Amino acid sequence: MEKIKSLADLKKKREELQSSLQLREQGENNENLIRVKVAMATCGIASGAKQVMEIIMNEAKKRNIPVEVTQTGCMSYCYAEPTVEVTKPGQEPVVFGYVTPLKAEELVEKYLAGNEMLPGVIPINYEKVEL
Repeated sequence: MEKIKSLADLKKKREELQSSLQLREQGENNENLIRVKVAMATCGIASGAKQVMEIIMNEAKKRNIPVEVTQTGCMSYCYAEPTVEVTKPGQEPVVFGYVTPLKAEELVEKYLAGNEMLPGVIPINYEKVEL
């Protein structure tokens, strides 16, 4: 993490955080965004999920991909951490396991931006319940 050494650094950091917050707020109201959930339970964090989440957010921002990146609790795939669930508008969720920082970059470049499936998909073991 960068050290804030001046008022200009503080203002720059504020703008970055506000931009990130705006994207999250848009995500709550916009069904056309790609939704990315990174499992951040203890096992996910220990496996590097925080770094994976940061890479996904930064790479999506660089490419101007409309995406909502959030963290979630345990998805019961502890053996495959870090895990990332991606839901594209109008499609069923896809869960990726063993997501390294390099694979996180590929995930954004190939799957989010280009619809190219990556290896490491975990079959979903739950049913979605509509309320």
